[in-house]
Amino acid sequence: MFLDSKKEGANQVSGYLNLLANTIDNFTHGLAVAASFLVSKKIGLLTTMAILLHEIPHEVGDFAILLRAGFDRWSAAKLQLSTALGGLLGACFAICTQSPKGVEETVAWILPFTSGGFLYIALVNVLPDLLEEDDPWRSLQQVLLLCSGIMVMALLSLCVE
Repeated sequence: MFLDSKKEGANQVSGYLNLLANTIDNFTHGLAVAASFLVSKKIGLLTTMAILLHEIPHEVGDFAILLRAGFDRWSAAKLQLSTALGGLLGACFAICTQSPKGVEETVAWILPFTSGGFLYIALVNVLPDLLEEDDPWRSLQQVLLLCSGIMVMALLSLCVE
């Protein structure tokens, strides 16, 4: 259907699994963005910026995975774009599940849920690589880049009003 017949096989499954995982990831992003805007415009903008900075390299990597799985460029681009619907669904879900008691009830479970998920994924992906690194200079570079990301978010929170 969407696949280049030369590259069909075991890689094909990884492409479809990547699409599913990306849709779920985008759903949680939608939850986080909507819930953040429910708290305040400032928190919403900061969350949106953080997710955009995360998503740009993430989507490029997912596109490469789809190409390796045998999808042609046009099909991979269309399918990657279709996974963005997960974000819209997540945002709609967060808005529709607002409690009659107020925004605090809604945000009380969404933000911890999405934050915990993002921290878990980051630690599962990053921490093993840091622990396996033999070169102390590379480890220091990675920790400094991690700290610079935190500093960028802190500076953005000071600038965005």
